[in-house]
This record gives sequence, C-alpha cells and structure tokens, in this order.
Amino acid sequence: MSDLPKSYVSEPRLNGEGTEQPAEPLVLIEMIQRLKVRDVMTSKLVTVVRASPLREVQSLMKAKRISGVPVEEGGRFLGLVTINDILRALEGGYIDETCQKHMSTKLVVLEDDMPLSFALRYFENYHYGRFPVINREQKLVGIICQRDINRALLLELANELNRLESEWVLSKATAQPYNLYVLREFPVSKYDFENAGKAANKIKQILQEKKFPPKIIRRIAVAAYELEINLCVHSDGGSLSWQISNGRVEIIATDSGPGIFDLEWACKDGNSTANEWIRSFGFGAGMGLVNVKRVADEFEIESTVDVGTRVKAVIYIDAKLKDEI
Repeated sequence: MSDLPKSYVSEPRLNGEGTEQPAEPLVLIEMIQRLKVRDVMTSKLVTVVRASPLREVQSLMKAKRISGVPVEEGGRFLGLVTINDILRALEGGYIDETCQKHMSTKLVVLEDDMPLSFALRYFENYHYGRFPVINREQKLVGIICQRDINRALLLELANELNRLESEWVLSKATAQPYNLYVLREFPVSKYDFENAGKAANKIKQILQEKKFPPKIIRRIAVAAYELEINLCVHSDGGSLSWQISNGRVEIIATDSGPGIFDLEWACKDGNSTANEWIRSFGFGAGMGLVNVKRVADEFEIESTVDVGTRVKAVIYIDAKLKDEI
C-alpha cells in the first residue's frame, strides 16, 4: 500500500532504450509520510453558533473568501455550513433562518495527529472541498482543504531544496566513509496508526545526522515506512528491524500472520487485501510492496498462510559497494 494518491504520482516514463522508468517523486512521497494533518491545516478558524442566521454566514464567507464555516459552541464541533447550503437558502428563500436548521451535521472529520496521507485519501475518496479537524478530545482545532496541502508541500519543497544545496556544499568539503554500524528493532502493533512511522523516522534521523546522501536517505525512509505501515495494516503484529553496516542498509519486516496466499499477485501494482474499514482510513492502495521493490537494490519476500510473512529490502549507500561486497 502507498499513502500517495495517484493524483500526486507522475506516470512512468520511457528512457532512451524504450524501457519503462519510474517517475514517482520520492521527495514528495517522503514529505507526505512525514507531515501530519496538524502541520497543514488552517487553525485560525472563523466559526459561528447554531443561532447565527445564514445571512450572517453568507457575509462571513464573502468577507473572508472562504466556502465553509464550522458551527461551534464551547469548543464542541456541531456542524458545517457550506457554500452549497447558502445557495440552497437563497433559492429557497430562507436565508434569514438559523444555522441550526440547515447546517450539515453528517460530516467526515480528520484528527489532527493523522498522517497527511489520510487527508489526501479522504479528498480522493469523498470529493469534499474541506474537512473539519478535531483533536483527541473531540474539539474542533482546524479545517483543511486542498489549497492548504498544496501550500504546505510547496513550502516543504522549497525548504528541501535549500537543505539539499547546503548538504551538497558540505559534501564537497568532507568525504564520507559510510563505516557506521547500527542495529535497531521496533515492535509494530496491529492498527496502531499513532505510532506507525516511528521506526522509519528514526533511521532517517540517524542517517541525516551522519550526512549520508539525501537521495539514499529518501529511498531508505520510503522503504522502511511502507514496510512498517504494511505491518500495522495487514498483519497481526510484528517487528521492523534495520541494520546499517558495510556501506548498506538492510530492512526486515517480520509478522505473525495472516500470511500472503499469492506473493506474485501481492507484489503487483494496485493489488491489496485491505478491507473496506482500512481503505476508509486511506490505506490499502496496493502500492506498498511495489514501492519497496522500486527503491530497493535487493528485495526478498517469503510468506506462509496462517503463519506469517518476512520481507527484506537492501539499499546500498554507495552504488560501487554493491559490486564489491
């Protein structure tokens, strides 16, 4: 499974020899894996109460140039008045009635600590213009729209370019021996979305501190994240371990079931065993193993139904080392 919707992934392109080359922007995938909804949402909200007339909401929308206003009282999120609600009120002649009678109350909401990938999937699946954002106490803390996401990603891209430029200058002055040795193992629980991604973030942090090549770090982070999310979504729990040694990184995901019946089918683009509940959270697109295979120099998978699955991905820090080790 991949957290990146098709609208955010470019199509494969052909190289000079006529063979297909992946064009997916790993930098974009890595940023979407890293960001949370709270990092992107608009937190300075314009809200109204249930007794507010729809005409007042219309004026707010016009003044603030927004297309939706949350209805909130005492920190409790009660509903949403959208531009469509206002248009219906104007056509029906009840624009002076209160929000309570005509606001939308059957809403899909996001939580502020969800990965940004959740929000992207929500926009793709539900086709809404915006989503209210609540915290763990069920209080309204923000609202998110596609414009917020695009703005945040553009800012992150600019910051990434500046960081890459600085690292390039530094790399010209310091040689990297890549003689680091680190071994870590992280338990992964089923459906523990709150902690999913921590192992991938840790290995990325270590490699960044040691000034490893940014492109290599990105490939490693994507592989580790996809395997970690797969454990969380598809297995009954397991562990993700990674080892940095001898100029290469080895990532191993091991779980205790339910296993994969058809490995060839599971490793193809778009195939997924995720149920509808998982898909509603934005997972189960069937790109996880595909993405891992794409970014890895070596890929192995073995599985036994009702027993478990083991996946290994190896990425070489220096391409020259692959032939030497």
